[in-house]
Amino acid sequence: SMSHFIYADHAATTAVSDTALQAMLPHFTTAYGNPSSLYRFAQEGKTDLERARAEIAACLNARPEEIYFTSGGTEADNWALRGVAELMALKGRKGGHIITSAIEHHAVLHTAQYLEKQGYEVTYLPVDGRGLVDPAALEGAIRPDTILISIMAANNEIGTIEPVAELGRIARAHKVLFHTDAVQAVGHIPVDVEAWNVDLLSLSAHKFRGPKGVGALYVKKPLRLPALIQGGGQEKGRRSGTENVPGAVGMAAALREAVDGLSRESPRLAALRDRLIDGLTGLPYTRLTGDPVNRLPGTASFVFEGVEGEALLLHLDARGICASSGSACSSASLDPSHVLLAIGLPHAIAHGSLRLSLGAENTEADVDYILKEVPQVVAYLRELSPVWDRDAQKPTWEL
Repeated sequence: SMSHFIYADHAATTAVSDTALQAMLPHFTTAYGNPSSLYRFAQEGKTDLERARAEIAACLNARPEEIYFTSGGTEADNWALRGVAELMALKGRKGGHIITSAIEHHAVLHTAQYLEKQGYEVTYLPVDGRGLVDPAALEGAIRPDTILISIMAANNEIGTIEPVAELGRIARAHKVLFHTDAVQAVGHIPVDVEAWNVDLLSLSAHKFRGPKGVGALYVKKPLRLPALIQGGGQEKGRRSGTENVPGAVGMAAALREAVDGLSRESPRLAALRDRLIDGLTGLPYTRLTGDPVNRLPGTASFVFEGVEGEALLLHLDARGICASSGSACSSASLDPSHVLLAIGLPHAIAHGSLRLSLGAENTEADVDYILKEVPQVVAYLRELSPVWDRDAQKPTWEL
């Protein structure tokens, strides 16, 4: 049996909070009516669904009628990009220009590539070594035929927080719709759709201790996206299908709890994160990835030269530490992460990445244990590595 079990992969998913679980339970057991049915028993579910919508809106400084429930962040991202493209095509602007960044989640990148095949032109803005999009570069990329800008709020791999409010201000000044994938930001940093100048914003419940399989897309009034899913007309006819009432209720409860706890939890996590960063960047041929200051409170990300990320994860797993390398969604792929290549890391180095993302249940003791185990595993793997010079104790590409 493992004496230690440390979950340090909260950017991949989180445990459902007890508050969210208790809020959901009645909707699986006693209050199970279909919200579209007319009798009182079912209408209680409808009431709770609308209460959840209003709660989520309040947490984002939005209006309830601007919140559309989805199956998660991926669907929200797809709907934002494809919806705007379809809307513009209906208005006679088919095959317009879209701007995004080189470090987006694949839910945005692959949708952008799909739209390229449909005849849209896409600009993928580069980022600097910290992973930041340059607002001046965004402004320079805008053309008369630009229909949408989509830039994430915070990066899932390296934790960098983008200057969303400024990017949104530029988009608005040029009258271009602006979407942000805020899946990693919501519940972890303050999010305000008005202050951020966004027209569309994606979020996902399971990133902030809500259930999996539910998320939302904020759509600023009076913008109306075409329907994503046809059917019985739920979500104001925009996304048909029987509403996921327990999911929506759990998401609202988890978000309210996360937002209310931010002022306490954020500094606590940032302190633990900084201990990890200070401890691990002290190792030779090791570097922090992402912005050293402007980063998510719980995310510490590194590359260890001469180490292969997958081997690192397996050895840490054997020592009871759950972490990730690159992006969880594509860990089966052999290519290094597109994010690490975009911030300028050479292929060879980008393979040795580690992301430690902390959350509610992590403690000082967890950080102590990680700081003891990671250096041991790194040293062990370097001894075995074909690209590590054991005599000089440096990577062969540095010699």
